[in-house]
Amino acid sequence: MGLFSFIKNAGAKVFGIGKTDAEEAAEATEAKLKAEATAASSLAETVGDLQLKVENLNIHIAGDAATITGMAYDQATKEKVVLVVGNSQGIATVDDQMTVEHVEPEAQFHTVVSGDTLGKIAKNYYGNAMKYPVIFEANKPMLEHPDKIYPGQVLRIPALD
Repeated sequence: MGLFSFIKNAGAKVFGIGKTDAEEAAEATEAKLKAEATAASSLAETVGDLQLKVENLNIHIAGDAATITGMAYDQATKEKVVLVVGNSQGIATVDDQMTVEHVEPEAQFHTVVSGDTLGKIAKNYYGNAMKYPVIFEANKPMLEHPDKIYPGQVLRIPALD
């Protein structure tokens, strides 16, 4: 007999069975877009549940990137929204396009590494480990307890008054 060659996806076209590569790719793209829209909606709901004041909040996710628009009540709220979105699984970058109603100084950001504690972070930024409650309060309601931080998490480090 021998070796016979066939067009890989002709069967789906000729006999109406299965799906072509293009059909499968279109379905995969549609599923990905739906998952991204669901994730964005879930994050917007989380922002609302945390009672962060943002008017016309819009979160758009494309792959591992998120874009946020809307008007935050103040700078702290804006930064907390960025942290809620950025500290979510699957998000690598956040394009912050929000505006702020009540302008105030921007905070610094710190990415937690293994062995970090809020006390160590406070010592590094403020020169005093006992200032850790300032960092804890600045990251509420995302942080529920001062000892529950994890490597890779990004925290707000506000300026001291």
